[in-house]
Amino acid sequence: HSQREKLQVPAMAQENQFGSAGLSGLEGERKSGQDVRTANVMACVAIANVVRTSLGPVGLDKMLVDDIGDTTVTNDGATILNLLEVDHPAAKVLVELAQLQDKEVGDGTTSVVILASELLKRANDLVSMKIHPTSIISGYRLAQKEAVKFINSKMSSKVDKLGREALINVAKTSMSSKILNVDADFFAALAVDSVQMVKTTNAMGESRYPVKAVNVLKAHGRGVTDSRKIAGYALNCTRASQAMPTQVNKAKIALLDFDLRKFKMSLGVQVVVTDPTKLQSIRDREEDIMKERIEHILKAGANVILTTKGIDDMCLKYFCEANAIACRRVKKDDMRRIAKLTGGQMMLSLAGMDGEESFDPAMLGSADKVYEEKVGDNELIIIEGCASQRAGSILLRGPNEYTLDEMERAMHDAMCVVKRVLESNEVVPGGGAVEAALSIYLEDFAKTLSSREQMAIAEFAEALLVIPKTLAVNAAQDATELTAKLRADHASFQEDPVKYKDCAHSGLNLITGTIQDSLAMGVLEPAMSKCKSISFATEAAITILRIDDMIKIAAPEDPRGGY
Repeated sequence: HSQREKLQVPAMAQENQFGSAGLSGLEGERKSGQDVRTANVMACVAIANVVRTSLGPVGLDKMLVDDIGDTTVTNDGATILNLLEVDHPAAKVLVELAQLQDKEVGDGTTSVVILASELLKRANDLVSMKIHPTSIISGYRLAQKEAVKFINSKMSSKVDKLGREALINVAKTSMSSKILNVDADFFAALAVDSVQMVKTTNAMGESRYPVKAVNVLKAHGRGVTDSRKIAGYALNCTRASQAMPTQVNKAKIALLDFDLRKFKMSLGVQVVVTDPTKLQSIRDREEDIMKERIEHILKAGANVILTTKGIDDMCLKYFCEANAIACRRVKKDDMRRIAKLTGGQMMLSLAGMDGEESFDPAMLGSADKVYEEKVGDNELIIIEGCASQRAGSILLRGPNEYTLDEMERAMHDAMCVVKRVLESNEVVPGGGAVEAALSIYLEDFAKTLSSREQMAIAEFAEALLVIPKTLAVNAAQDATELTAKLRADHASFQEDPVKYKDCAHSGLNLITGTIQDSLAMGVLEPAMSKCKSISFATEAAITILRIDDMIKIAAPEDPRGGY
């Protein structure tokens, strides 16, 4: 006892000196070492468990109700995590991870989060076995590099050989877990056509497919399969007056960002009138200012006028007389896209450098025709044959808002995936095939290393199996048995590629609960999506694993009391 008592004395003295937190002059609490790591891992696993059941073709949906009672029903990992208001700093890393995957690839957000949390959980176990975090981190890095190399060299196949069929299959695989999987054939074709419609070639001669150029519109009513694509950019707004023509050919489009209403003095400007007879002339002049502006616009040759602000009755009269279509309250986003597509520019005001008002015809965008079409209860304005870039729109129909929102998210994911395949030209088999093959490969790779990283790489290989396991669990199949069969297939292929060449692309068929050739069955994913999701998940896991100390600064207390 005497030795322990001696040790305690300096510790007590230190506490008196620094305060119980052991920090000089800092008001706050400090956690360090294993406590922090465990807390962070627990938080990340909790986040992953939220989205875990939504993975795969038989995944379930989540219903999220926010603080004002808005409901969202969704299966999209990124959407779910965005709507959860996460406070825990480590768990926030996972939410940002899902957003990054959504931005970069567009699909695979759920699997990225599940993979990252699994890597963390395994790393935490290794740390408790007295393996230093730095060794684990370098092992994970090594495993990630090997994994990406393996996917690119062994697993991926070129799309050129597979043709349009492959694109449709990729879109169908992306949709399989979403609400659209009942009509996957129909929507996959829709997604592929829409993405191919907006193909542009840049200066280097590479093809680019900007998904943003496809505008997705939603309208209530009719069946889901009555959705269709519209050649041209569709706007969710109507003509400002019924007297305007419903169609304008050889359209010149003016994009305005100011009010077309009777000119008023701006706030705080006062006009003192000494002669009451002048009042009428002031009012007349106010009307004339607007009339002159409209004449400038029409003289420049504009016959379609879009503005983000309002248009009043007097101005409408002039547009109707000139046989032009005018729309008011167009969204800013739409305006920007139309400006890009038609080669026009948005005008913030007509004033030039010298204060004179004029309208330069070069600011007008051009299109072959602009017309109005009635859809459901609303009208759409459709701009066809844009000058500088091709545009497409998809009109989704469905019974209610939740369905339409979820359909839009599913279409977005599918279009992103098709874009990735078209641009990178490589696909890999889906259904857990890549993960199982990688797991076998990395296990063998780990055995060749005689350094500490061996343990970490073996755990990385195990962690990858979380994807096929979760897929099987969600499909109400026997996960252990299916994963074992899948691994056996890939192991025998890697030992003897000639004899077992049928097993090269084995993946899970979750409807029947058997193993199938994913490539032949058309379960495909872009190779880039897999590489990026493994890289992002590893990066996120490493970021969180690096943390071994957490200091929370307490808010200073207000001496006056209260808040």
